[in-house]
Amino acid sequence: MNKLLLFVMATAASASFAATTPNNDTVAYKAATKQAEIDYKSAKAACDGQSGTSKDVCVEQAKVARASSEANATWQYKNDKRSVQKAQTEVADANYNLAKAKCAPLTGADKDGCLSTAKSTHVAAINDAKAGKQMADVAQTGIDCSTMSGTDKASCETKQKSAMAKDTVADSVITTKVKTELLAEPALKSLDVHVETTNGTVMLSGFVPSQAEVDKAVDVARNVKGVNKVQSSLRIK
Repeated sequence: MNKLLLFVMATAASASFAATTPNNDTVAYKAATKQAEIDYKSAKAACDGQSGTSKDVCVEQAKVARASSEANATWQYKNDKRSVQKAQTEVADANYNLAKAKCAPLTGADKDGCLSTAKSTHVAAINDAKAGKQMADVAQTGIDCSTMSGTDKASCETKQKSAMAKDTVADSVITTKVKTELLAEPALKSLDVHVETTNGTVMLSGFVPSQAEVDKAVDVARNVKGVNKVQSSLRIK
């Protein structure tokens, strides 16, 4: 039992996200998740030589590794609270399935205790995922509804959603800010960059002298308030 608990805790810890700010790099996100899928298929194939419980555990371990890699990619490259919560939940579910697979060969009280520990660990991980989203909402709006109940909580959550909507920056304002920041950036020599914004997604196009300037333009746009994502079609001339 102690070994199982340590194992579950260790695998849960492996899903911890790096303390960095998500940067909305769609290309990097897709590359990371694609690599996670490749690694999963390879790890799963390596389980084929086993059988019974050993094979089941091996496959679930591969799923945990994939979920953890995808969660890290979500945190690093997407600025979306719901996506982060979903990724955390998927890690929790994968760890729970792995723990149950480890419990499968046990019997009687040992199995019951094993499953109980797995269940409580899963519930705690799911609550952590929900709490993370709630903390992000509170940080954005300054409104905390967690201690309320009934109609008071419903009214508070409505007010919180309204505050979050008001905090959204208009696309036209974002475009103007990005253009201003690009012009003010000394590392950018070319002004031949076109900027468009749709629902917080900034699209950059045009020509610049080097890859370094492509990267700098994307970085400048990404750090403007209100930008959710940056898509670059910039070309080197």
